[in-house]
Amino acid sequence: MSLIALSSGTKGTLLVLAGAVMISFSAVFVKIAHVGPTVSAFYRMAFGGVILLGLVVFTGKLMKFSRGALALMGICAVFFTCDLTVWHRSIFYVGPGMATILANFQVFFLAGVGFLVYKERLTIRYAISVPLAILGLILLIAHGGGKTYPRFYLGVFLGLMTALAYSAYLLSLRNLQRDYTRISALLVIAVISLLTAFFLGIEVMVAGHSFAIPDGVTWAALLGYGIAGQVLGWVFISKGIAKVEASRAGLILLLQPTLSFIWDILFFHRPTSLTDIIGALIAIAAIYMGSTARLPAAQNARGT
Repeated sequence: MSLIALSSGTKGTLLVLAGAVMISFSAVFVKIAHVGPTVSAFYRMAFGGVILLGLVVFTGKLMKFSRGALALMGICAVFFTCDLTVWHRSIFYVGPGMATILANFQVFFLAGVGFLVYKERLTIRYAISVPLAILGLILLIAHGGGKTYPRFYLGVFLGLMTALAYSAYLLSLRNLQRDYTRISALLVIAVISLLTAFFLGIEVMVAGHSFAIPDGVTWAALLGYGIAGQVLGWVFISKGIAKVEASRAGLILLLQPTLSFIWDILFFHRPTSLTDIIGALIAIAAIYMGSTARLPAAQNARGT
């Protein structure tokens, strides 16, 4: 059966599924690349941003926009820079799988902002998901992981800071999309990607690190990271998300942290106890409950 013959809902499901699988490899690419965390983040955004801008030109969606829109894109890029900076470090401190699970705790930060700032009502489903997430996190860090990851607890903290920074990015992106509806989403993400690459480049230079890509493995990892994590993953999800129910989309997108945890075990031989597995499953279930209890529009643009 061809893709054309499939129903709209099935096409949307397959696209979101493909996007989630693509993004699940993001932390794996970071781990494989023989460069520092900020350098790998820079190349993801640089490669991805250039390709996205090419798609914008190819699809005829390039347009002028105001300084106000550019300023908001700049704010988004600052928050995304913070997100990537701490997330890439947490990958080395706690492993790709756990770092990705922790980053998805942004669901709870977003809901908290919605409740405290925008006076949004929180459902019983969300109220249950919060203690469930805390329980899952406690189980994940119960054995400490100190033998495998000497800076394990710092990595847990950075993973949670990733969720906080990404929440700020999503809220800024939502305001941008609300105030400037004429600008295509593809152009917005392309510009934000390039601005983020610019800020990360400054960070690399200030830290005195090299932009050199040392070997073929690193070239392949960084290109794969930019193409799969920043371009294909986002394009597939953005095209499919509107065609599926929010609950189904939330469930499919949970493949990202789930697969990242599996890749960590398979590719990097992460020592994993039964407690780790139970904690990961509880945390992922809690993220699903929280994301489907209230799903802000911008939340669907996840790019980590």
